Amino acid sequence: MILKPRTDIKANTFENETQAFVKTTGFREYDARWLFGDEINLLGIQALGLGLGTYVQERGVKPRIVVGHDYRSYSINIKNALIIGLLQSGCEVLDIGLCLSPIAYFAQFDLDAPCVAMVTASHNDNGWTGVKMGCQAPLTFGPDEMGRLKEIVMGGLGVEKSGGSLTLVEGVQERYLADVVAKTKITRPLKVICACGNGTAGAFAPQALRAMGVEVIEMDCDLDNTFPKYNPNPEDHEMLVEMSKAVKEYGADLALGFDGDGDRCGVVDNTGEEIFADKIGLMLARDLSEIYKDATFIVDVKSTGLYKTDEVLKKNGATTVYWKTGHSYIKRKTAELNALAGFEKSGHFFLAGDIGRGYDDGLVAAAAVLAMMERNPGKSLSELKSALPQAFTSLTMSPHCADELKYQVLERIVQEYVDLHAKGGEILGRKILEVITVNGARVHLDDGSWVLVRASSNKPELVVVVESLRSEDDMRDLFRKEIKPRLANYSEIGKFNQEI
Repeated sequence: MILKPRTDIKANTFENETQAFVKTTGFREYDARWLFGDEINLLGIQALGLGLGTYVQERGVKPRIVVGHDYRSYSINIKNALIIGLLQSGCEVLDIGLCLSPIAYFAQFDLDAPCVAMVTASHNDNGWTGVKMGCQAPLTFGPDEMGRLKEIVMGGLGVEKSGGSLTLVEGVQERYLADVVAKTKITRPLKVICACGNGTAGAFAPQALRAMGVEVIEMDCDLDNTFPKYNPNPEDHEMLVEMSKAVKEYGADLALGFDGDGDRCGVVDNTGEEIFADKIGLMLARDLSEIYKDATFIVDVKSTGLYKTDEVLKKNGATTVYWKTGHSYIKRKTAELNALAGFEKSGHFFLAGDIGRGYDDGLVAAAAVLAMMERNPGKSLSELKSALPQAFTSLTMSPHCADELKYQVLERIVQEYVDLHAKGGEILGRKILEVITVNGARVHLDDGSWVLVRASSNKPELVVVVESLRSEDDMRDLFRKEIKPRLANYSEIGKFNQEI
């Protein structure tokens, strides 16, 4: 029997082998993540499974749940501990084995299972683990669900029931690949770099892209759970640089990069320049709005402001809604508004209607990019990008800030900007037009430029993005002369993971 988990157990102790250990900070806004061993043990994972099964039944949802795991040295053991807890709660568990997160989401439809629990730490460093969960396809948990799950697990409120069962299901991966490929047939010759950072996507992405009809050059597609070169994260500068080198070396038309669990896609064009996901989203929105008139698109607050001013979208009657950053938020808003697609700057793409099932899927996003190029046979990806209005947007930069402190620190920073706006203040000589506080502080300036500071939902970090409509140098100044000095006033904020 799993009792109320403790929060203070040390590794390599008797207590660690006999009692559940769960740090409360692992319950994030829309998924759960811990440093395995330092913040949770296997009995804690079992308690999570019992709590999840209890919550599903509390919601009145049929307790039939798909479970899968990513490619890390410890993921299968964590998944098995989670399954034990789910079985204790009386759930019918369908274990589909090693997979991508979108394969687990696909399996909800394929196996008629309302619930999912995908064991993955996505692009996080080795040592991290976590679970992405849902009980209403294609949605995953948001703050309300995660809050109640936390109450059940940490309060020792899990309810054991008889009737749990486990089935090992084969063939889901093959059916998923067939489903993704069936919608995309490329006839123009395209040479594509497929970059996987030695993560789980390496087992699936190359064959999917080849089946779509393109020439594939594999880059770090062999599975290696030590991640010998860099974390599989196509938003990080290091992976983007290697993708750029490969494009130039092989004369490729583009590079497609996938994160550790395959639910995100990064893009580098034929010149070796990275195209951030919000700009790729705008390119896709332009392309799709020609086919689907009066479409609605959802974008997160880290995304470019060009969606609101784009003439092609206006011509095609498209509507754009800015919403909270986070795959669960954008996914939920896409479903709520019956949007054609949702785009998140971190590389999550939510394609719905005729082009997807509404969940984030890196391969479906890749297929959409290739289909866009198929519909524009005379243009390179860089030419399609150059047709966009000009905006200079930074990398996503993340200074360290402890989970226990980040929201309080952010609240003070937001208030600084709100007060500055109220006093008619300026940033680098530009008047502040508004401060959007739905998700941190997005500060809009009178020339259309903006800066954003928000809290990361899944790591002990803040998140910073800046965009200038003037120049790349001005974009750098917005960070170096505004954001960086302002954040340096807070002793709780540490070093940035990367800087422009």
